[in-house]
Amino acid sequence: MEAEGGTESLLDLSHINDEEQAAILQVLLRDAELQCLEQGRVRKLHHSISDPQQLKSLSGEWFSEVRANRYRKYGCEIVQASIRRKKRAKDVPLSVLAGGVVFDKQGEVNLHNGTPPKMEEEDEEGGKSTVFPVPAPRSVTANKKSPVAHNNSTASTECVSERNGQGEETAEGEERVLQTPSPTVQVDLEKDSDSVSSSAPTELDQTRLRPSGSTSSLHSNHTLSGSMMSLFSSGEFGMVDVRGTLQFSLQYDTRKEELQVRVCRCQDLALARKNRSDPYVKTYLLPDKSSHSKKKTAVKKKTVNPVFDETLKYNLRMAELKGRTLNLSVWHHDPVRRNVFLGEVEVGLADWDWGETEPSWRPLLPRVQLSQDTISSRGTLQLSLKFIPAGLEGGGLPMTGELHIWLREAHGLIPTKGGTVDSFVKSYVLPDESRSSRQKTRVIKNTVSPTYNHTMVYDGFQAVDLNEACAEVTVWEKDTFSSQLLGGVRLSPGTGQSYGQPVVWMDSTEEETAVWTSMIQSPNTWVDAALPLRTNLATRRE
Repeated sequence: MEAEGGTESLLDLSHINDEEQAAILQVLLRDAELQCLEQGRVRKLHHSISDPQQLKSLSGEWFSEVRANRYRKYGCEIVQASIRRKKRAKDVPLSVLAGGVVFDKQGEVNLHNGTPPKMEEEDEEGGKSTVFPVPAPRSVTANKKSPVAHNNSTASTECVSERNGQGEETAEGEERVLQTPSPTVQVDLEKDSDSVSSSAPTELDQTRLRPSGSTSSLHSNHTLSGSMMSLFSSGEFGMVDVRGTLQFSLQYDTRKEELQVRVCRCQDLALARKNRSDPYVKTYLLPDKSSHSKKKTAVKKKTVNPVFDETLKYNLRMAELKGRTLNLSVWHHDPVRRNVFLGEVEVGLADWDWGETEPSWRPLLPRVQLSQDTISSRGTLQLSLKFIPAGLEGGGLPMTGELHIWLREAHGLIPTKGGTVDSFVKSYVLPDESRSSRQKTRVIKNTVSPTYNHTMVYDGFQAVDLNEACAEVTVWEKDTFSSQLLGGVRLSPGTGQSYGQPVVWMDSTEEETAVWTSMIQSPNTWVDAALPLRTNLATRRE
């Protein structure tokens, strides 16, 4: 076979030592042993299978035929094809696209006729397949009789780099390739606070497609208090003493409905690893911890006084900003290990003066690590209550008193995991704990500020019964196989007892008791309330 005859010229083993030769010999012996086993398996197939097509498939004979038809040489072309890499579109020199010229390393002008070098070979189906050889120089040479030679315009030296869009100059004075402008793609290598829901794309996939200064829309609303930022964080905290200041400004474009966060600079940052800092700034609109909410500036190398001067943009309505908190954190970028936390600033947008557009300085503060158990509230629930006494509407209607609970919306829900949340509301009017007393809303998906707009009606009440009852309203996070309680409110007199019996669920706060009392005193009138979703509801028997 031709390939076997040329094997000696393809492999030169004179430069390897004895230990390497022994290792190669072991591999060859193992290969011979496997070949013997394979030959025995094929012999058994010939005796047991009569169908030629099935025999060809099971014995591997089809592969030998394809290899013989596709590759003329046994060794080198198989290896060359296995390491061949198809070039992406951005790797094509501009001279190919525009019929331009490039300089080679001797300074001579080489014209390109727009046709890349190629060699063709027959595939197994009789068609042509194109194989690009691995070029030694980067310069592209072509026939000097190309029509481009008649164009006396100045030769261009620009082309698109073959290494991530960045130009390089070799130490030997080889060809210099100038970089053309291209979007800067940032890949977040840090491992801090990047929890996302399983239904959403991963963080790495999102950032591969997102240029710096991204204006991707934010799909969830409102936020939690600043210290809650650490709930889903796992970066390097406390490694350095936080110090320094951050200068930034906020502006809202009403025409575009866009929040613009201009990150100006930092001063006197702490040194991170190896007595240096490579800082960048990352922002979130809490409590959304998904990739939609995360924006980042570029990394500034070897400086504790970086100047960023970048604008990070969020697309959302002004009404949705009132419950949000903007978190700006400064990090040291480490390409190998976890990034180091250098400090953060948090701004409650509900109280922000939007008339102030000049940059302001804020001191960087350390982050306090919290656990899930330390959260006293997981958001705010907006609802309205109304009690309609029996016969109030005339004609003996309603026949009994009715309690109406209008669930409007929730703001700043804090999920048990990072990202957005699928939530619903469940209600009971205690002491009736039966399933007939339970009512639920539909599930609102992928938002931390769901709008329920659902009214629950309970009848059979007299006015005196309200002093012994409790309306329990809870918000739940819907998971694939279960539901997790986020928090709730209990609207009652808060006396600790019902019909003379002590009960654990009559544990309303002063704010909740005030809403319930106002409803009793104002029959047939909606009483509006915005109450925190408590996580310390006393457990009752379901």
